[in-house]
Amino acid sequence: MGRELGGAATCAAQPAAHPESLLLQEGDAIHISFPGAPNLNSLQTIRRDGKITLDLVGEVNAAGLTPRGLEEELIKKFGDQLVVKEVSVTVQSSTFIVYVTGCVLKPGKLISDRPLSPLQAVIEAGIDHDKANLKAVTVIRDTDNGQRQQFKLNLSKELRGQPTETFTLKPLDVIFVPEKFNWF
Repeated sequence: MGRELGGAATCAAQPAAHPESLLLQEGDAIHISFPGAPNLNSLQTIRRDGKITLDLVGEVNAAGLTPRGLEEELIKKFGDQLVVKEVSVTVQSSTFIVYVTGCVLKPGKLISDRPLSPLQAVIEAGIDHDKANLKAVTVIRDTDNGQRQQFKLNLSKELRGQPTETFTLKPLDVIFVPEKFNWF
């Protein structure tokens, strides 16, 4: 997943082969087990703010870490409370949900097991090339502080292979594809 840079982001390929390089993200369901303290074991879903809440230590940032990185963070957080300094984090499921609406063939919820680019999401929803205005696509995002952001994208240039500023979708983003204006 890319890093957000003032509305734009750099996008990196999601590694699939090596779980130690998989980055945890919002919406992932993870199982945390403590071999020396099974009463602390829990199944957690990483919230939109990238955090999980655990007994005894409270909120912990999880998104953006690898499972191994979260294990190390939890060992630090629990410190002397753990007799056996061992924690295991496994990803139970990972979903990436966005909504595509407007001038597409299959509007609605799009569920993926990996992050998508806006163009990938629109292609998945089906482009109606006769009606869709890919030059004025809007991504609508609700932030954690209750604000709504809108980003205008020109997916037409990207579809033609022209260089564009990379934009990374976040879970629950809404992508609106407007209709072309036609003169009669």
